[in-house]
Amino acid sequence: MKERIAKDLLSIGAVFLRPEEPFTWASGIKSPIYCDNRLTLTAPAVRSDIENGLAELIRTLYPDVEVLMGTSTAGIAHAAITGHILGLPMGYVRSGNKDHGRQNRIEGRLEPGQKVVVVEDLISTGGSVLEVVSALREAGADVLGIVSIFTYGMAKGLRRMAEAGVENHSLTDFDTVTRVAAAEGYIRPEDVERLIAFRNDPSDESWITAR
Repeated sequence: MKERIAKDLLSIGAVFLRPEEPFTWASGIKSPIYCDNRLTLTAPAVRSDIENGLAELIRTLYPDVEVLMGTSTAGIAHAAITGHILGLPMGYVRSGNKDHGRQNRIEGRLEPGQKVVVVEDLISTGGSVLEVVSALREAGADVLGIVSIFTYGMAKGLRRMAEAGVENHSLTDFDTVTRVAAAEGYIRPEDVERLIAFRNDPSDESWITAR
């Protein structure tokens, strides 16, 4: 599955690798990768692979799940489609409470004690998805885990997940995408080591000049 999803994401430019001309993140970090999984929603064949893949992860890993909760905003559509496949209710968690109406942060019905799986599009350092987990736990949910399309596998994200006592399971990851990209000709084989160096320590930009 990891290789199939990696090929899907590369084929539609949802994951785009450009080691010779790095992108700049909002934090200022130089990155060889641009990731926009929203593009999967407008590619029906890829979307089908992803939603069926997420459904299979949930069936296998979390058979007792009662509700899916998407992250706002990127995880909402994936939670909805996967919920439809599985015949499960879904909702989503806002980044903050609404400033009007009932001032909800969690949208959709959630009862205390219900078993929840969080659906996210990608995981980097884990900060935003763990805020969602925290909000759900405060509302009384039993968060079984997280499923996502793509993860960088960064040490900071892995450490945060462990500290929060929650696991993420992704359809594919940075290492797989990098390996497939080299095999398919998106990048040079000699770039793989450079990109893994970025993954290991994004703040160390020595990978940019390494050849």
